Amino acid sequence: METTKVRKRIFLSSPHMSDEGYEMQYIKEAFDTNWIAPLGENVNGFERELAAKVGSKAAAALSSGTAAIHMALKAAGVGEGDIVFCQSLTFSATANPIIYQNAIPVFIDSNYETWNMCPKALEEAFEKYPNVKAVIVVHLYGLSADMDKIVELCKKHNVVLIEDAAESLGTYYKGKHTGTFGDYGIFSFNGNKIITTSGGGMLVSNNEERIAKVRFWATQSRDQARHYQHSELGFNYRMSNVVAGIGRGQLKVLDQRVAKKRYIYEFYKNELGELDGVEFMPSNQWNEPNYWLSSMTLSGNVRPIDVMEALEQENIESRPVWKPMHLQPFFKKYDFVGSDVAEKLFENGVCLPSDTKMTDGDLVRVCKTIKGLWKK
Repeated sequence: METTKVRKRIFLSSPHMSDEGYEMQYIKEAFDTNWIAPLGENVNGFERELAAKVGSKAAAALSSGTAAIHMALKAAGVGEGDIVFCQSLTFSATANPIIYQNAIPVFIDSNYETWNMCPKALEEAFEKYPNVKAVIVVHLYGLSADMDKIVELCKKHNVVLIEDAAESLGTYYKGKHTGTFGDYGIFSFNGNKIITTSGGGMLVSNNEERIAKVRFWATQSRDQARHYQHSELGFNYRMSNVVAGIGRGQLKVLDQRVAKKRYIYEFYKNELGELDGVEFMPSNQWNEPNYWLSSMTLSGNVRPIDVMEALEQENIESRPVWKPMHLQPFFKKYDFVGSDVAEKLFENGVCLPSDTKMTDGDLVRVCKTIKGLWKK
């Protein structure tokens, strides 16, 4: 019987371990010393090394980026009934921790210049809601938000600023790492991120006292006592020593991964940028993105679903741009400030495969498939 050969799967963004085996060196050390869990030198080392990499004074290694946002909100004093401004165009993990704290999200629109929080919409939100506890800005797909204006507004209104840099480790805004402009910054090491620990996150801040408090909360708020004593609500949010070992190894190849992501973006832009109705995600002079996912919008007859279905037929993974939070069934009861930019980006956007293991042959295959839609 004749069989059809299945073409090699091209992933959107899959884990990519170092060729040098850095990760295994740290994992082996954890096994050799029997520091599997909890905590250990890999956790301490990962915190030190990542903080040094991004230029922050302190860091807490946690079980996920979501946990890091949750702890940032708690450290900021966000509680029941407090209002938190949150970028609407993002993944739900940005907004869910607001609900964990029984606070009230108000979603803020994006602009086309950055695809991230619109400073004008943020200013309008401050006028509408003068009593705000915190602002969560996102650096979507590795593109930095317009941080000067956002920082200025938060300082003017004396509001805590939290940066969701889950997708932007290695991105610079005016020569400074994203995640270090606000009071708190968070990074994710999920399997699809630019570097991974299989799962995990990091909270960074220049407020060393608050980071120490987060470590305490994240370790079940266990008091200094011979017996198990808890004077505050605790959380099981600390990163394991084995996972942190993977992170230490991955951090050594971050710059290589950013370079490859940039190469992928430029390849797509050169090959597809002249197609009718195609526009790639914005780049600004002050922004050095990590290009975590190369994304484009379509305004012609070819629609995002056409691209995604054509790619899937060739065993190539892609996905839509995030559906804004204010359009999500769970969050639709909360207020939204802005126009329709986030909605339009969702309707017209598609994320192309941006896996750092892709070869030029893989990239050609993706582009050939997409170009075929314009020849029909």
